[in-house]
Amino acid sequence: MTPAQFIQKWTNNDLNERAGAQLHFADLCELLGVEKPYDPENYCFERGASKTSGGEGWADVWKRDHFAWENKKPGRDLKAALKQLTDYALNLDNPPLLIVCDRESIEIHTAFTGYPHEVHRIRLQDLLDEKPRQILRWVFTEPEKLRPIKSTAAITEEAAGKFGDIAEAMRARDLPATEVAHFLIQCLFCMFAEDEGLLPRKLFTTLLEKNLAKPERVTDRLTALFKAMQKGGDYGDDEIRWFNGGLFKNIAIPALNSDDVFRLHQAALLDWRAIDPTIFGTLFERGLDPKKRSQLGAHYTDRASIMRIINPVIVEPLAAQWQSTRSDIAEQLAKSKKHNDAAYKKAQKTFQHYLEMLRNFRVLDPACGSGNFLFLALKALKDLEHRANIEAADLGLQRQVGIEVSPANVLGLELDPYAAELARVTVWIGEIQWMQANGYPLNERPLLKPLDHIQNTDALIDLDGKATAWPACDAIVGNPPFLGGSKKSGELGRAYFDALNRLYDAQVPGGADLVCYWFHKAREQIAAGQCLRAGLVSTQSIRNGSNRKVLDAIVADAPIFNAWSDEPWVNEGAAVRVSLVCFGIEPTVGWVERSDTHHQIDAAMGIAPAGLHPSYACLDGQPVARINADLTVGGDESSCDLTLAKPLAENAGVAFQGPEKNGAFDITGTQAREWLKQPNPHAQPNSLVLKPRLNGQDVTSRYTDGWIIDFGCHLSQDEAALFELPFAFVEMHVKPERDKNKDKNRKKYWWRFGRTGEDMRIAIKDLPRYIASPETAKHRTFVWLNGAILPDKKLIVIARADDTTFGIVHSRLHEVWSLAQGSIHGDGVEGGRPRYTPTTTFATFPFPAGLTPADTIHGTVSDGELVLPKLSEQYPKAAIQHARAIAAAAARLNTLRENWLNPPEWVTRIPEVVAGFPDRIIPKPEHAAALKKRTLTNLYNERPSWLARAHEKLDLAVAQAYGWDDYTPVMSDEEILRRLLVLNLARSHG
Repeated sequence: MTPAQFIQKWTNNDLNERAGAQLHFADLCELLGVEKPYDPENYCFERGASKTSGGEGWADVWKRDHFAWENKKPGRDLKAALKQLTDYALNLDNPPLLIVCDRESIEIHTAFTGYPHEVHRIRLQDLLDEKPRQILRWVFTEPEKLRPIKSTAAITEEAAGKFGDIAEAMRARDLPATEVAHFLIQCLFCMFAEDEGLLPRKLFTTLLEKNLAKPERVTDRLTALFKAMQKGGDYGDDEIRWFNGGLFKNIAIPALNSDDVFRLHQAALLDWRAIDPTIFGTLFERGLDPKKRSQLGAHYTDRASIMRIINPVIVEPLAAQWQSTRSDIAEQLAKSKKHNDAAYKKAQKTFQHYLEMLRNFRVLDPACGSGNFLFLALKALKDLEHRANIEAADLGLQRQVGIEVSPANVLGLELDPYAAELARVTVWIGEIQWMQANGYPLNERPLLKPLDHIQNTDALIDLDGKATAWPACDAIVGNPPFLGGSKKSGELGRAYFDALNRLYDAQVPGGADLVCYWFHKAREQIAAGQCLRAGLVSTQSIRNGSNRKVLDAIVADAPIFNAWSDEPWVNEGAAVRVSLVCFGIEPTVGWVERSDTHHQIDAAMGIAPAGLHPSYACLDGQPVARINADLTVGGDESSCDLTLAKPLAENAGVAFQGPEKNGAFDITGTQAREWLKQPNPHAQPNSLVLKPRLNGQDVTSRYTDGWIIDFGCHLSQDEAALFELPFAFVEMHVKPERDKNKDKNRKKYWWRFGRTGEDMRIAIKDLPRYIASPETAKHRTFVWLNGAILPDKKLIVIARADDTTFGIVHSRLHEVWSLAQGSIHGDGVEGGRPRYTPTTTFATFPFPAGLTPADTIHGTVSDGELVLPKLSEQYPKAAIQHARAIAAAAARLNTLRENWLNPPEWVTRIPEVVAGFPDRIIPKPEHAAALKKRTLTNLYNERPSWLARAHEKLDLAVAQAYGWDDYTPVMSDEEILRRLLVLNLARSHG
């Protein structure tokens, strides 16, 4: 069929709608040279004709992953046809193109996720040209070619960037930042309202365009416009709708110049209908808040990440409740004999009860930022109501005319005034976009409902110095602020820090991360019956240490039913790793048997797959019996709840954190060696207060020849002053800073370290060497340090000198335990570094019987090349044999490793200027470059075969000391942990 023939046949064709629809489509296929519908599962007429209520299908023509097509007779309302396709898009697998046609014209509406809506209109006469015909061929063959060029995210980023530039230029003239931000938020809403048709066409853009060189007139015009939007009324010849909502309550336009007007005009030319509410607030907050300006262009949290909390806390239980309600309705309608009889009325009432429940459902974000969680929660509720409306109509009920879920359903608390106002605008814009896209009427009189329930307030401490009362709600979601426990006082101020401790000390440890307070308050809300469920984002460290006390309480009162233990996230523009934790009253409504279509709908909405009952917990996307407080699997025989592990008495007083200097006590090796040669007035050598110093980086990389001035724990100022040169250095470089220190002891004893580590010093005093491990490192490695070396606070010291203890802690068994029990330090995009502590990791580890730290003593005995613990003669012979086997494997590992790190052929060992200090290791010039690459980190990154085999032999020797004759390298970490936990519990309760 030629274009002319097609046009002639279908011009003024009088076939009725039903008779002409399929014939018109078939002719169009012939014209374009594409296949006609042939496959009921992928490409067919009348898709969904077998729907519950019978009758016509959801679409006249449907092609999977391509389009849904609705044909109408000429003169019919294409908007209504588009509304039908929009209503049933979920049932149709969300095709990227929605097409409506009345034979005289074809409208192609793009519906690509994450891209703006575009419309291609092709009239009948246009088909004479090749270009429109090619667009139609793409509909059938390559719909991706119709995807808009810019995504909604890209458009939003561009708009935020332009506003950021305007804000920065205005603030540079010393205009108040809050005044600038409020004005620009009003402007951006006007730009959106103009493009959405809520203001007269191009009114705002034209106002700016006509007055580019007259900023004073722009000020007058905008003042008049904002006043008209405030209450509704006339603006020139145009009638302005009543917007209200509070956005235009305060009108204070800052002094504008021509450049401001030009930049605003350029921003107004963008397509503001396409901005993405899921990232809108975050990006604009960065531009408008001078403290966050540097984050423009940085990452932002995507929709899918946020939905990992919204889905289990809000969508899944409410969707499950609808499926139960839907089954009840179907059962009631099956008893109905005629419309409006008792059974029908009961079904209609059941439907109304579900809608009323949605209308009254409240979601609170107590750290709402600029509103992305609130918008997605609101959208989820509106989607659920929309879906219920459609499915109720399919069942034969009278559907609700409008949509009643509204911004009143979302509540927020936010301390930052910029963010709080943007959160309100985010919700307004998202609401308007959703209603427009789904064909529902907007609010009138006023168009914007006030959002006073998104409050600019502190979520933890109110103005009266009391704990902030959170409003009652059904669900709590959000991304509370991340701030490590050690940084709280400095960042928040001492008064606020002290108030937190006063109000929450009984429930939240003072050293806990700031985010823990939100978890605690959410648990309190649930326990008080003021909330059903909560889902919050936290740093990974919430699983361990003092933070875990909060999760322990949650597990006891409000079980964790969904969690992601280690996920990528974006916080303040930085890519980090986090834990997502959902807890509270578990949903009790199960998943009913579903059709394939409904499973597809669920998948499109991100709802849990069929077969997963909400009463099962879900960890990292997998159903589990229970989730422990450290976000591991619990509740079955194979699970292992390490939160039950306790510190063991036999491990006490052995592991320590190195001293913390709190001042500039460091000196170079060159300086130290010069001072070591110098005499003192009291004839004592400087070697008593000058020591080589190693930190975590020195262990994992290479020693940088750092030394430190150490006046110990008890030297008085007069005694310290007799070490003339070291004391003068400390007096010059440390004292000025200590004089400002708020800690009285550190200020008084300024010549000593802030934390001297006396307990550690006593423990290693008589040891020729001791074991050390970096507090945080990619690989859990242990090394020997000479007893004369002073460890930094970033090293964990184990006060033992025997190869047996070294071998046990360097075995896979101890590594697995330390990784499971330790916390994660840092939250970088590649994940934080495992953290080793004397308390959670060492103190709880059950050593083999007879070889615990209580069984070894500081004194050592040589046994050939081995250094064995001095064990009592009464110990079983087997324990001594195991000690020798472990020691031999450990000594071999250490020798091989040292030979790789410092090959004798590549280095020269030079005795230190003072006896007793370890030799200096100097690279030979020809090997210096290669030696730099020989680090523990690089070695364990590569893990060559010889290293792996040496560790396997050590692991086997340690496992045999436990009596695990079945141990092999393939034994799972979970089994190792389970066995060790049994030992820990037996000893801690023994």
